[in-house]
Amino acid sequence: MTKLPMFSVLIATYNRAAFLARALESLLRQTEKEWEGIIVDDGSTDNTHEKILPLLKSYPRLKYLLKPHRGVAAAKNHGIKSSSGKFITFLDSDDEYHPSHLRTRKEFLIQNPDISFLYGGLKILGDQYVPDINNPSTKIHLNDCVVGGTFFIERETLLSLDGFSDMLLGLDHDLFQRARKKNIKMARIDNPTYIYHREN
Repeated sequence: MTKLPMFSVLIATYNRAAFLARALESLLRQTEKEWEGIIVDDGSTDNTHEKILPLLKSYPRLKYLLKPHRGVAAAKNHGIKSSSGKFITFLDSDDEYHPSHLRTRKEFLIQNPDISFLYGGLKILGDQYVPDINNPSTKIHLNDCVVGGTFFIERETLLSLDGFSDMLLGLDHDLFQRARKKNIKMARIDNPTYIYHREN
């Protein structure tokens, strides 16, 4: 029987072929190797599949799923259902991981086996402010937000939360708050190994 991976890394993408290879290469450079990568293409029209095909052929742990365009929540939920890892984590298709990202989280989770939802630890490149979910006409600093790319959530826990809600703004915040209300055991890590690209 094939051992199930520690991590399922979900990469939802839509017309980001120019950036996706950088994200995937950062995943492939991880010092931790116990993972599967699930690319969910949300109906891209920019030849995404053709541009990453050499990586898909070379690295069988990368899976590519194409679906009709329905938005990021639907894409992530599709990936969740197709995952097999103990924990599910995320990599936005225009971001990247420091090589130690998965290893440091695995070490933390092994040392803290009661934690089902780990978050935090990012380096921001570019604009550090985003619209406030409670008042979109104002902006708040990303240090005051939860960033979904940093989430590591036990797969069964994420399924019990019914994944992501279909909404235009605040998907990560909504999932985080629903987990808190369910008293999911959570922890924050501040090691900044998730590289959040906001230059554009």
